[in-house]
Amino acid sequence: MTRGSDAILQRMMSLHPKVIDLTLDRVWRLLAALDHPERRMPPVVHAAGTNGKGSTLAMIRAGYEGAGKTVHAYTSPHLARFHERIRVAGHLISEDALSAVLDECWDRNGGDAITYFEITTCAAYLAFARARADVALIETGLGGRLDATNVFDAPALTVITPISLDHQQYLGDTLAEIAGEKAGILKRGVPCVVGPQPDEVMAVIEARAARLGAPLLAHGQHWQVWQERGRLVFQDETGLLDLALPNLPGAHQIENAGAALAALRHLGLSADACEAAVTGADWPARMQRLKTGPLPALVPRAELWLDGGHNPAAGAALARHLSGLSHRPLHLICGMLNTKDIAGYLRPLAGQADRLIALSIPGEANTLPATETARVAATVGLRSDTADSVEDALRRIGSDVPDARILICGSLYLAGEVLRQQGG
Repeated sequence: MTRGSDAILQRMMSLHPKVIDLTLDRVWRLLAALDHPERRMPPVVHAAGTNGKGSTLAMIRAGYEGAGKTVHAYTSPHLARFHERIRVAGHLISEDALSAVLDECWDRNGGDAITYFEITTCAAYLAFARARADVALIETGLGGRLDATNVFDAPALTVITPISLDHQQYLGDTLAEIAGEKAGILKRGVPCVVGPQPDEVMAVIEARAARLGAPLLAHGQHWQVWQERGRLVFQDETGLLDLALPNLPGAHQIENAGAALAALRHLGLSADACEAAVTGADWPARMQRLKTGPLPALVPRAELWLDGGHNPAAGAALARHLSGLSHRPLHLICGMLNTKDIAGYLRPLAGQADRLIALSIPGEANTLPATETARVAATVGLRSDTADSVEDALRRIGSDVPDARILICGSLYLAGEVLRQQGG
């Protein structure tokens, strides 16, 4: 179904020749023309990181909502439709409201150069400024220092989730360089919750925090989290929490939950809110089990999963989670972008998967051709071939190995296509 907002969003793609062009000048210009909606928003929690920031914010949101609070949230990219990026006072933005703020941003921008992400970020802030909420959760798009979201002088809290190599063409070739960009969200005097980090990353974050007088609440120093006897145990300087395990699957979600709990505790929320954070969070395409719908119906005896992770750290996290599941033959259906470290992503999975079927991502200009994904998979020891579609791949696996565990993986763009096919 074509919506009015779709046409406006398509028009906005033409305002800048580059999809990504990291600078804050154009955002500041448009925000000024809109009378600075970012200054009229509720208290902001601003999150950056390579992996886990979306899941961490989802848990923070669940904690606030479990405490009866109202939450704005801005995340990216979307999976099935753009509206997912903007959650106003607890609900996905309506079509009418989205079209209205997009139109207003288009008019105030006056045809000047601005990227799609920049102008839509301004639209989100405009929507947030006009609706009451107790908190606004903001996820960076890329990096941090020059990201279009990084316009808050005094957020209530910043969060930096685990940093690893990704987007090197924009953020730098080393972990230290990437950490410098992510740490650009730190603000003078504003506390920052820091998830588990390599030593060289932590050194960069600590140095910047010291310059800004920004107190750190760091994993391993100020808070710890672990799994014990089927429970999640969290400890900080306030005391110990004994909670249910996160409903988001994967061992890495224990650490994401820890960052969310550290944030909620610092922000003064109750133990009940912390319980709601781990039991009530929902974040699609992060080891999401697909049980009903047209795609699972093609493989009724199989176990079907969907994950949008796409870098080496995500591949390693997936491999750890899969190794803890009951044994079934594992088959991957994989499509990736041509900007990613395909071998680095697939290498941790190679020891567990029986086969990979590669796809080109439908409708995505930057897709890696299926033949190239299959070629790289073979270099890391994965038996591989190609298919024309997810349905084709599922039918083939269902015919060959009816009781397989099937993981559709490699890209959030592929995950979005799958959820659209599922009617999501």
